[in-house]
Amino acid sequence: MSLADQPALALLELGSIAIGVLAGDAMVKRAPVAVVRAGTVHPGRFLVLVAGDVACVEEAYQAGLETGRAALLDEVYLPAVHPDVVQALLGRRGAASGEALGVVETSTAAATIRAADHGLKGAEVSLVEIRLADDLGGKAYCVLSGPLAEVEAAVELAAASVEPADRLVASVVIPQFHDEMLANLTASPEFRARLTAGEA
Repeated sequence: MSLADQPALALLELGSIAIGVLAGDAMVKRAPVAVVRAGTVHPGRFLVLVAGDVACVEEAYQAGLETGRAALLDEVYLPAVHPDVVQALLGRRGAASGEALGVVETSTAAATIRAADHGLKGAEVSLVEIRLADDLGGKAYCVLSGPLAEVEAAVELAAASVEPADRLVASVVIPQFHDEMLANLTASPEFRARLTAGEA
């Protein structure tokens, strides 16, 4: 089944690969979730994502918390996940449009997923992308765009959703984002790729 078709989503972020595998196993044994995705991310963390109907995802999530608590770094449970969050997790990158751009950066993948969901549900903005952990030293960020007042509201809501507060690395709103920076952001977020662009 496709992740995009599921109403609920939960993700556990663990500091131990072994305990992460154990927690993931406990989750799928507890409830028949429709989708399970698990694997490593930098720097040596393990993510377990489950999706499906609300009751099954909640049961699996609770089993994961119980089994993985000793290594749990962060978690997120979204019983009515915003569909744009799911599309971004699947790799879809939206177009930045509108008067402003907002960026919310966190120290965990789970916190950014929660932040993006809150920002989208609380304001009329578009989700440009979500990037998680790999090549980011374990950090994550989401990018939102739209009218300035809406982006300000979305970023405020997204940042407020990050708990504890020290998991919020930074949140910024940039009015009238410059076209040259927009080209860099939408092409590739990796500096090496941007540095060599057009040099071949």
